[in-house]
Amino acid sequence: MNGTENKTDEGLLRAIGTRALGTNIFNLVVGAGIFALPGVVAAKLGPAAIIAYIICAVAISLIFLCYAEIGTRITRSGGSYAYIEEAFGPFAGFIVSMLLWFGWAVLSDAAMTVAMINFITPVVPELEQWPYRILFIALLFTFMVTLNVIGVKSGVRLYVVNTIAKFLPLALLLIVGLFHINFDNLVIREWPDLASIGATTLILIFAFGGAESALNASGEIENPEKTVPRGIFIGISFIFVLYLGLQTVAQGVLGPELANNTDAPLAITAREIFGDWGLKLIVVGSTLSIFSCLCGDMLATPRVIFAAARDGTLPKILARVHPKYKTPYAAIIFYAAAVAGLGLSGTFKPLAVMASGSILIVYLGVCLATIKLRMRDGIPAANEFKMPGKLIIPILACAVIGWMLWQLTLEEAKGLIILIAISVFIYLVQTKLINKAISHKD
Repeated sequence: MNGTENKTDEGLLRAIGTRALGTNIFNLVVGAGIFALPGVVAAKLGPAAIIAYIICAVAISLIFLCYAEIGTRITRSGGSYAYIEEAFGPFAGFIVSMLLWFGWAVLSDAAMTVAMINFITPVVPELEQWPYRILFIALLFTFMVTLNVIGVKSGVRLYVVNTIAKFLPLALLLIVGLFHINFDNLVIREWPDLASIGATTLILIFAFGGAESALNASGEIENPEKTVPRGIFIGISFIFVLYLGLQTVAQGVLGPELANNTDAPLAITAREIFGDWGLKLIVVGSTLSIFSCLCGDMLATPRVIFAAARDGTLPKILARVHPKYKTPYAAIIFYAAAVAGLGLSGTFKPLAVMASGSILIVYLGVCLATIKLRMRDGIPAANEFKMPGKLIIPILACAVIGWMLWQLTLEEAKGLIILIAISVFIYLVQTKLINKAISHKD
């Protein structure tokens, strides 16, 4: 098939295959979560952490079976936003777009910024002091903003090199660490209560979030009815095995001490196994991994903000384009300022939980959209992926997501409700202004 025949109605070339999609999922998911969460999970569940990982894996599997089906039915660009807008209209689509760029992207990037500082601090203890921390964040985001404003292209990120840079230290720690496990540290001596498991699963979702972003380029995926489900299965399966293995190694090596190392647990584990050079290896690997994710988001997410401002759903000032470099500089600066400001909070867990809550609502919308399309359009066509069990899987996915959202504290739930309320207000005001402008023209 030549390039012309492989173009979509959007004018995009379908060139993303199964391997590329699976690799992209790995790059988007493996960021700060696995480097920071083993200690947080152990603090709540200890050796029983495997229970939360299994529940999380089941939940993610159910959710992404829905993504696999709806992703082969709606193949235009936009991912979650396109799926929900197709099923429920522009209002629901707008709410989801706000949850994606702020509730998920801004909050998760802020959490990753905090995690990056926590990882570097054992090597550079000066970052414990606020003046140095502020200076580091200011320089980091100034550098990324400058690169993006002058027109850095996505190819500069070199996905293959990035994958190797983040995977090799983790693979080395996993393989060598298996031979240093004290299996007494893995014995579950006290089973946690359901509330602790639920709260831990909620925070663990943060480490698995991001795979859905790979489907934002749906309009550029070749043979989507096969590539989407295969790419999702390969990417998520590999990530789950890696995550569970690293949690097991950290618990087996550090034992009860893992719960006391919630800032950089894998770095401390590497130090126990390899010595100081192991700690430095993981610090470098985690920093590169997070920096790559931040750079990727700094490239992609401001374009969403720019598009929304251009369409009139966000302030027009955010749609300004640099006269020389032709980049959406106002949106880039705004996004960087939002992430940096929240990153200065120095609190990883609350940011990660809020980001998890936001993405869970998006997941819920996609699962409901899958049900809606089944009811409206019938079962998928022969050339589209079809989940087994009719509506059983999306209904189970909705139930699991609802259970995890129930684990939010009152303050966390208030934060999400306020974000949704602000989104609704912006949409209603914007709609009223557009209707008023149309009536004046008439």
